Amino acid sequence: MHDAQIFDPRSTDCKSPYGAVPSGTAVTFTLRPDRSWGFSRVTMLARFESSENRTVERNLHWDGLDGRRDRYTCTLEVGDYVGLVWYSFCMESLDGRRADLGEYQLTVYDDSETVPGWFGEGVTYQIFPDRFRRRTVPSPQGMIGGRSVHTGWREEPAYRPDENGEIRNRDFFGGSLAGVREKLPYLRSLGVDTIYFCPIFEAPENHRYGTGDYEKIDPMLGDEKEFRAMCAEAHDLGMRIMLDGVFNHTGFVSRYFNGDGSYQTQVPGAAQSPDSPYRKWYNFIRWPDQYDSWWGIYSLPAVNESEPSYMDYIIKGENSIIRRWLRAGADGWRLDVADELPDAFVHALHQAVRETKPDAMVIGEVWEDGSSKIAYGVRRKHILGGHCDGLMNYPFRNAAISYLLGGDAKDFMEAMEGLRANYPPFAYHSTMNALGTHDTPRILTLLGVGSPCAEQSRDWRASYRMDREQMARGIARLKLGTLILYTFPGSPTVYYGDEAGMEGFEDPFNRRTYPWGEENEALIAWYRMLGQFRHRFTALRRGEITYHTAKGRLLVFRRTFGEEQVVTAVNAGERERRVCLPWAARDLITGETFPRFANGECHVNMPPLTGRLLVPAEG
Repeated sequence: MHDAQIFDPRSTDCKSPYGAVPSGTAVTFTLRPDRSWGFSRVTMLARFESSENRTVERNLHWDGLDGRRDRYTCTLEVGDYVGLVWYSFCMESLDGRRADLGEYQLTVYDDSETVPGWFGEGVTYQIFPDRFRRRTVPSPQGMIGGRSVHTGWREEPAYRPDENGEIRNRDFFGGSLAGVREKLPYLRSLGVDTIYFCPIFEAPENHRYGTGDYEKIDPMLGDEKEFRAMCAEAHDLGMRIMLDGVFNHTGFVSRYFNGDGSYQTQVPGAAQSPDSPYRKWYNFIRWPDQYDSWWGIYSLPAVNESEPSYMDYIIKGENSIIRRWLRAGADGWRLDVADELPDAFVHALHQAVRETKPDAMVIGEVWEDGSSKIAYGVRRKHILGGHCDGLMNYPFRNAAISYLLGGDAKDFMEAMEGLRANYPPFAYHSTMNALGTHDTPRILTLLGVGSPCAEQSRDWRASYRMDREQMARGIARLKLGTLILYTFPGSPTVYYGDEAGMEGFEDPFNRRTYPWGEENEALIAWYRMLGQFRHRFTALRRGEITYHTAKGRLLVFRRTFGEEQVVTAVNAGERERRVCLPWAARDLITGETFPRFANGECHVNMPPLTGRLLVPAEG
């Protein structure tokens, strides 16, 4: 069982120090059972999972009284261990009664390296390259994949299966790196510090997650010269570039697999010859037409990441893919399906990144709590140090959307405090927080309609547009969600076009083209304002978080850094609420001020569907 009155692992009164601890730490535990229960013996069992489940037993000694409660305490030395410790307590009485508490998780990490702080402190903007901005309508002639190009920028992406029943994703719109370069000042005006690109390397599909050639920018996007120029201009504006590393699989249409022979090279692909130098990269069940692939999708053959020649090509070689593109101007890598990459591969990649560019970052795609993730029967080391510096924070997205659509603020707080307790500080403050990505429905649609409408037909979802009432509701909720996003620890990440009011359900309806000339300017102004606040207040970038209120439809939390404090207050409900603060407050969003009364309290009214960003009025 778990009983927070006896032991709360998130309270420093019960466990000190707080949360995850670095290797070498002595951790003190204190239990407080009610004295009337008559427990006279308390023991602790600590299971060191990564040390073949070695179990240590500790006796807790009686340490006095806290009112009507006994206090029992002990200290656990974790030594040089790195991994998860699972611990529990047994309380026993003289008459044979017993009660068990636990198991609880203790994360022990390697803190031998200082993780750069720029990513978590900054604002990130995610770009799906084909759909952000084009300068001209490109010709697909001579490009791999049998592509087609939409002449109209605002046409609908293809989503129906072809005559063979396949959705091939070969329709392009022609977004380019030159188009991104043109809009760099716009992105900087939003307060963007990091541009995260979905894959930009040559690939047959418009999403480019089936890489054709890691050494080549897709020609529809530009070339390496254009990439270098874009990086240089972004750096001059104070922005960094993060690339999507898709290393779990390649494309069926690629120079490495070359399943259809599209690549006319002197070196045969793995599907062309058993003597191919790429043959060991893939696991053929029956060569050449049966092979392991990502989630059984034949167009994405899976690679053997542990194959030495693949490791050398991607990571270890002096001119490896990881090193080459960092030298060309990239500042970090986001690892696609990070939990499907071996820990040894991620560790080697992390080392290569640090060796090549010491302040570069590695962010992993993980959809759950990354501290305890099990993938393919293995507990992963994602954020124990020397692997990922941070993770995509889908738990944040899930908890925020649930709250905005009617859930209890307490559930949001509990989910987020669970991460804060389990994640090492470097990882908690380096999360990629987002309300929407290329893999989820548009956040405006979700908040306006209320669900993904999966029960409807795909044709229905393709043609659906929100009515005026849904749009107004969606925007009101989106403003609340982004207020939380921009003031929460970790990097607030905006999926391209969310700030412009783009709507749509799942892929490809969430991947429509950016509506240049048809943007929601009021919404853009809102995002721009939040970006300015993020830059203005150190507390919003680096500060610790404490919760003032998390009950029902009211969520209030405080970020503090030294003497600076900023309070985020959100009322996601339909009736007015009130927030009481110990100082006179000013709302940065509206400019309203709220005086402190003679009793020392300041009362801040919170109308329905309202968010406020509050600072001391005197400051």
